[in-house]
Amino acid sequence: MGDRFGVMICGHGSRDPMAVKEFAVLSEKLTGRFGDWPVDYGYLEFARPVIRDGLDRLRERQVNRVLAVPGMLFAAGHAKNDIPSVLNTYQAGHDGLTIQYGRELGIDTRMVRAAGERVGEALAAAGDHVPRHDTVLVVVGRGASDPDANSNVAKVMRLLWEGMGFGWGETAYSGVTFPLVEPALEHVARLGFRRVVVFPYFLFTGILVQRIYDHTDLVAARHPEIEFVKAPYLNDHPLVLETFVSRVHEILEGTGNMNCQMCKYREQVLGFEAEIGLAQESHHHHVEGIGTDADHHHHDHGDHHHHGHDHGHDHHHHGDGHAHGHHHPYPHADHPLGPKSLRQSEAAD
Repeated sequence: MGDRFGVMICGHGSRDPMAVKEFAVLSEKLTGRFGDWPVDYGYLEFARPVIRDGLDRLRERQVNRVLAVPGMLFAAGHAKNDIPSVLNTYQAGHDGLTIQYGRELGIDTRMVRAAGERVGEALAAAGDHVPRHDTVLVVVGRGASDPDANSNVAKVMRLLWEGMGFGWGETAYSGVTFPLVEPALEHVARLGFRRVVVFPYFLFTGILVQRIYDHTDLVAARHPEIEFVKAPYLNDHPLVLETFVSRVHEILEGTGNMNCQMCKYREQVLGFEAEIGLAQESHHHHVEGIGTDADHHHHDHGDHHHHGHDHGHDHHHHGDGHAHGHHHPYPHADHPLGPKSLRQSEAAD
């Protein structure tokens, strides 16, 4: 018998029946996205079917090679430890079965675009009477005891903040770590912006998402001068489904995971779409080798500050005519807290 592939989506599970239903719907929507490979799903806890049940069903369909992926945004303890433990135990008990495990959804341009569209839906519903520059984006993650997972929420927030051109951005968490939603929103209320968009970076609903919205209402009631906008969570956005499909195919491809994945030259990074496919060119070519013994005459410039770890653009001011006109224009050059105000303060010096 040759290889018969099947796909297994491994969820965490929830006590919230709506969240369990949403996960099942997402898994069902993935059926048919892998040709004739069957797709099944299961949960770690709190809900049925458990992961073993889904694997049993795949074996009943003569699957002997399972491609399993965690149905999770980030890799904390569940994706790194709990799910692999269940899969390894199951594989050890079934001769002839191979289970290969893929990675979490993670930081991905598709996920960020899905998030941007959810935030955009909320802004469209709220109306355009408040400019983006007078709006704070607050992205709320699940919160984990794993600082790597927590830092990824901050990275998503920054990609959305910069990609969509908000006036300010903050990260909060629904539990486990800090800052929690209510203190984070109280902090944001002191910043002086007219609108706050609260976006739960969650796949599915549940008590935590509801708590995020409830805490938003609490803080909004205390600050009637600020408009609070609640954005919908990700759910089964088409780009989320695309990312799941990609994670399954990666298992077979053995994809290298260098961070070129977030490179604006190769992927559609939110807000920087104009730069996809631009020819990549190092604008450091004219300073290559400077500071080495072979090029000692350059030390006469007296600008040694650029030989340390200060990799800002000050090391281009050699007075040797190297223009930077080929840089692509920054899409938010008019941000009131950014490039223009920097130039104004420089002019005032």
